[in-house]
Amino acid sequence: MNILLILAQNKTSSFNHAIAARAAAALEELGHSVSVHDLYAEHFDPVLPIGEESLPEEELPQTIRDYLAEVRSSDGLIFVHPNWWGSPPAILRGWVERVFRQNSMYNFSPQGVVSYIGDKVVQIFSTSNTPREIEMNVYRDPIENFWKTILFGLLGCKSFERRNFEPIILSTPEERKKWLDEIEDTIKRRF
Repeated sequence: MNILLILAQNKTSSFNHAIAARAAAALEELGHSVSVHDLYAEHFDPVLPIGEESLPEEELPQTIRDYLAEVRSSDGLIFVHPNWWGSPPAILRGWVERVFRQNSMYNFSPQGVVSYIGDKVVQIFSTSNTPREIEMNVYRDPIENFWKTILFGLLGCKSFERRNFEPIILSTPEERKKWLDEIEDTIKRRF
């Protein structure tokens, strides 16, 4: 399989970086082709320039055209990010806005949305400092809703799973080791 892994965390010593490294290693061990993009290390510009959404693909910046090609050719997508104020970091939201664009990834018809990306395996690994019961009972898990319903539900990706690790700030080295083992198990099960 061709897997595209997108990492959005500005601290290189973060648990998110450890997640991405473990996931990529597990995928490679399974014989998959893995393309890893660290949006902060690549200095990805998340700002959607005025008028870019209406440009034909051939007029888009090369970086965006490359991402479009990678998403289309992938069999699976993995996103790794922290929960910042109930959302992925702005750099990742901007990546979604610039890459998952109308006429390239989807379009509208009288019958509804037409997806151009196919039914990919989608895996989200997120982290937060909010305890799970508060995330669910107070905030209603907005990140799950964004990824599963708003984005990949609209695009018809039925093989979706998300795992949030929390609370990171209070976790022990032993817990983080168990979580990394769980990530490897998840990769082996899903890919």
